[in-house]
Amino acid sequence: MRPYPPIAEHGLIGDLQTCALVSSEGVLNWFCSPRFDSPSIFASLLDDSRGGYFAITADVLPVSDDEPPGTAEVVNQQLYMADTAVLMTRFLTPEGVGEVIDFMPVRDPHTVTDRHQVVRVMRGVRGTARFSLECRPRFDYGRAPHDLTFDGATARFDGPGITAYLQALGPVVLEADDTDVWASVALAEGERAAVVLTVCDADGAAPPEVNVRDMVEEFNSVRDFWHDWIGHCTYRGRWQQMVNRSAITIKLMTYAPTGAPIAAATMGLPEQEGGERNWDYRYTWVRDASLSVRAMRDLGFTDEANAFRDWLLRRLKDGGAPNGEPLQIMYRVDGDPYLTEEVLDHMEGWRGSVPVRSGNGAADQLQMDIYGEAIYALAQTGQVSNVIGYDDWQRCAALLDWLCVNWDRPDEGIWETRGGQKDFTYSRLMCWVALDRGIRQATATARPADLTRWTAARDAILEQIMTLGWSEKRHAFVQEYDSTVLDASLLLMPMVGFIAPRDPRWLSTLDAMDSELVSDSLVYRYDPEASPDGLEGSEGTFSLCSFLYVYALARAGRLHQARYSFDKMLTYANHVGLFGEEVGLTGEQLGNFPQAFTHLALITAALALDTELDQAASAG
Repeated sequence: MRPYPPIAEHGLIGDLQTCALVSSEGVLNWFCSPRFDSPSIFASLLDDSRGGYFAITADVLPVSDDEPPGTAEVVNQQLYMADTAVLMTRFLTPEGVGEVIDFMPVRDPHTVTDRHQVVRVMRGVRGTARFSLECRPRFDYGRAPHDLTFDGATARFDGPGITAYLQALGPVVLEADDTDVWASVALAEGERAAVVLTVCDADGAAPPEVNVRDMVEEFNSVRDFWHDWIGHCTYRGRWQQMVNRSAITIKLMTYAPTGAPIAAATMGLPEQEGGERNWDYRYTWVRDASLSVRAMRDLGFTDEANAFRDWLLRRLKDGGAPNGEPLQIMYRVDGDPYLTEEVLDHMEGWRGSVPVRSGNGAADQLQMDIYGEAIYALAQTGQVSNVIGYDDWQRCAALLDWLCVNWDRPDEGIWETRGGQKDFTYSRLMCWVALDRGIRQATATARPADLTRWTAARDAILEQIMTLGWSEKRHAFVQEYDSTVLDASLLLMPMVGFIAPRDPRWLSTLDAMDSELVSDSLVYRYDPEASPDGLEGSEGTFSLCSFLYVYALARAGRLHQARYSFDKMLTYANHVGLFGEEVGLTGEQLGNFPQAFTHLALITAALALDTELDQAASAG
């Protein structure tokens, strides 16, 4: 086992209420329960000695008596079973080949439960496969002790208010190691063994005894669930496999009981190794989730789009955020707005990247763009579902009335900088989107609205952006008013209809970004040296922006450049098709992993590029 494997060396499994990361060496080193945003049970990804892990790795005998154990070479391979969230890790050793199949059963995902299972099946494929098992939970981010109790083939770990049961099937004999357990098992070709980890409330009933038949049924059920779900995808384009994997990844990171997608599965993974940009992304950003609505709708997943619409409408119904604004930029998956940021100073951090933060202090920031993304999402779902009810419309109309008065305010902006509030062009752009989509929806559905007022405010924003958000010196739209700093968030301008994708101003903006923010088809968000963001260190290129760049190139008719950039960007996916937040200088993935925003942008870019390539082919 390597300490702190690369961020990209992981696959994701989940049951639509929580999830886990498994490294390509077979180490489950990130798992929280009962929800995505609960305290961790396994977190060696953030602290190798104190975080806890659940490992099933290759146990290799020495090649000769002169060599110590573990010196023989092991080749690790990892893949998903096609179009599922079932993960397979293969070990190729001198004695034979073994596999570990990992999945989390999906039973009744829309009903909140504190009981979650991780199933790990070991299989001998060729020759003799030897496995070493260690289960070392560390509750509450490694801060809480636990007790171990043995009951037959079951180990029980009791932490504060939570209990984990580890059940063994087949020739697996669990042994105690203080308050943890280990085992070693050798399987011949065709032999199987399994362990099932069940986590529940401390007062919950012990899980029933499991058998091989149960595990076969669980496997078939979860495989069929994912095949049935992805079967509803309407995409049949050139990048089917990558689009399907991105859709499954977004689904895995959506809390089914409320329909709220989280931004990423992890917390604390750095945007720069050893740096301080280490945030907790296990929450629902209004921005990220709203933009995912269009991607999922365009793939035919209307249930997911409508579920988030309902979650968003409930936030409006709640009557405002604790900071006094109509909406907060992010919430917990159940709509709780309190995300107090805490530094876990006992954790070492991934490769020494500290501080490790739980919670997110940016929740209190003012980011005016979220109103545009929220109304944009509601307008998108209105095309594929029943029109929202009168009471919900009244709340949306009241929000737009409020926006007519409040749109012209400096804020912290989309990138949640901690360098003070500014007049960000992107924030004003999305205020324009809110009013524009509100006007369209009111007109299309004959709903009561102060259209004269909304139209005046919308047009005033457009004039202001064209005057103050445009730099004659750069011949480009810029990050903030009266500046020359470029910002890749403005790649959304043509997507939301603010400007035509082949307008001269937009094409010159693309050219400016290409010369300053683009590095070998990878795109930086902005230049922190030119626009200080209040944080130390640097960051990699932002994968969301790299895919938005492909979208913009495709819509601008620059198809050769768009396709080249897209195909090159796909090479930065990890071995199972997952993307993090950023790509580092030498191609490594950085930031929390996997990142939903990146995957939804991949879908958007693929759809746009397919459409433009088809139209170009038809035109001859």
